[in-house]
Amino acid sequence: MSGSATSGRREAPFGGWASPLGAERLAAAMLRFGQLAVRGESIFWSEGRPVESGRNVVVDCRPGGACDDRHPAPFDARTRVHEYGGGAYVVAADGELFFSHDKDQRVYRARRGEAPRPVTAPGTSRFADAVVDAARGRLIAIRETHAAPGGANPEPVNTLVAVDLASGAESVLASGHDFFSSPRLSPDGRRLAWLSWDHPRMPWQGSELWLADLDAAGQPGAAQHVAGSAGESIFQPEWSPAGELHFVSDRSGWWNLWRLRGGEAEALHPMPAEFGQPQWAFGLSMYGFEGDGRIVCAYEQHGRSHLARLDPATGAFEALATPFCSIRDVHVGAGWVAFFGATETEVEAVVRLDLDSLQARVLRRSSDIALDAADVSIARPIGFPSTDGRIAHAFFYAPTNAACTGPAGARPPLLVVSHGGPTGATNPAFALGRQFWTTRGFAVVDVNYGGSSGYGRAYREQLDGQWGVVDVDDVVAAARFLVERGEVDADRVAIRGASAGGFTTLAALTFRSFFKAGASHYGISDLEALARDTHKFESRYLESLVGPYPERADLYRARSPVHYPERMSSALILLQGAEDKAVPPSQAEAMFEAVRAKGLPVAYLLFAGEQHGFRQAGNIRRALEAELAFYGRVFGFAPADAIEPVAIENLPPT
Repeated sequence: MSGSATSGRREAPFGGWASPLGAERLAAAMLRFGQLAVRGESIFWSEGRPVESGRNVVVDCRPGGACDDRHPAPFDARTRVHEYGGGAYVVAADGELFFSHDKDQRVYRARRGEAPRPVTAPGTSRFADAVVDAARGRLIAIRETHAAPGGANPEPVNTLVAVDLASGAESVLASGHDFFSSPRLSPDGRRLAWLSWDHPRMPWQGSELWLADLDAAGQPGAAQHVAGSAGESIFQPEWSPAGELHFVSDRSGWWNLWRLRGGEAEALHPMPAEFGQPQWAFGLSMYGFEGDGRIVCAYEQHGRSHLARLDPATGAFEALATPFCSIRDVHVGAGWVAFFGATETEVEAVVRLDLDSLQARVLRRSSDIALDAADVSIARPIGFPSTDGRIAHAFFYAPTNAACTGPAGARPPLLVVSHGGPTGATNPAFALGRQFWTTRGFAVVDVNYGGSSGYGRAYREQLDGQWGVVDVDDVVAAARFLVERGEVDADRVAIRGASAGGFTTLAALTFRSFFKAGASHYGISDLEALARDTHKFESRYLESLVGPYPERADLYRARSPVHYPERMSSALILLQGAEDKAVPPSQAEAMFEAVRAKGLPVAYLLFAGEQHGFRQAGNIRRALEAELAFYGRVFGFAPADAIEPVAIENLPPT
């Protein structure tokens, strides 16, 4: 890309373009959609609001379009089970809301017109992923019980429990496994299904589906194992209206839909596509049932979401044409479906789609910001060669701004994005966070490196034992591919990532001499420290990504960037939440000190009140602007934005 002058556009250095998308506006306007639910004709969803310090609010949108909050401030509908949460609320058939409040992790009930009242007692337990057992006056939920403050701090205990709504009394329904999720009560209330898995597996590596009959008192009989194993991942069990248990399994190498009939599991529509996703959070949903038993489902193929209708009775499968390239949290109503959806040119929104006309109605957008079409950079999918003959995947975004163009003959800086997880994935949906960079003159490549979801189990397993190798090879290969094609400036290539993506960023900067700069958002720098000091859910995950610990402590050390500052030759900015339990601040601080001692340009920003992911508008703005200012200093351009200076060690002040 030459950046040659275009009629009506002002020539300006790449990176220094005046953008229509300011960081303050972006941070304040961007809602974080969480969980969605359907009850009758009403649609519920939770939204995190940066302008309210990230508070999560359950919204009720009723027929006719009237939408309002179902609980007042300061109530915050968020659970910390597994630290990542999800499944923080459930709505009864009559519209009564039950939710976990972030501050004390107790379950509250909220009737319309009344203040929320606690259901569970104060203590050290957290609750998530509940279903309402109306006939027995109780919730069935996942409980995670932590040791009392000041105790020996043993590993939390996870169980499947019933919570009596009248007394708050809790009774254990299933125990004995390290993790539980997805309790599902049959339509007649006589059977209960759920998932479990055990260390060292994560649920997308191997999980088990259980089924038990309930007696008159609601106690389960002997549980029957009906699907799943150490090498088979089960996702989202659901009961059809006729009482048949359905689920998603990847036993074929792809997460496909199955059902249990006559005690045997049968595939409904085998195809090379993903009808499931890694269960990092509770409450995920990719399909639901119409009243006649037909299934409306989302699936991922070639990095994009699709919507379809599947008739289990006939096997008929009908793809539904929609403009959405990202579809998540699918829930089905009478003749319609609701989900969070985004297109290549519009932000994610709460969508109600009529299944006959395929007409979509947007109930709420994640942001009211709308860019002119001429300012929007649209994703271009690329496949590129990487190590060992592998083909990796990414989405490329060219710098785009209706008012600006780069100097003649110049090429733009490239920002390589490494997603988190590391089993996460990126898609081509419009994202203001990406457009923040492209409207300022950056090219962006968002990489689905080996290990990403959405491309089948074999692609996901490319990272087994190879974290810090395959992912790093792929982000370098993506950048090199674009450099060799002449689309970007080889001397101004940076990499950024958050959490696990932050580890890939730090590893790429340390163990490869390719990138000129990088930004780690709450990234991992010390694998040994992470193995010793992280929460239960991920505490054994590294055994599959790296190797057994402490037996292979040498491998953990060899792949930890913090131990090899002498190999770094790039500038680095670190952005970290002060209350992060998944990746503690000590990780960023150790990396900062090591890079500073090496004499390389380095900056460190610690954000009070933030956990694993920034939720407060002021902090989101500061993180974006600080990163932009950092690149400006390193790459030699002046941002058009008015930005508070960033203290960069080992770099003379301007």
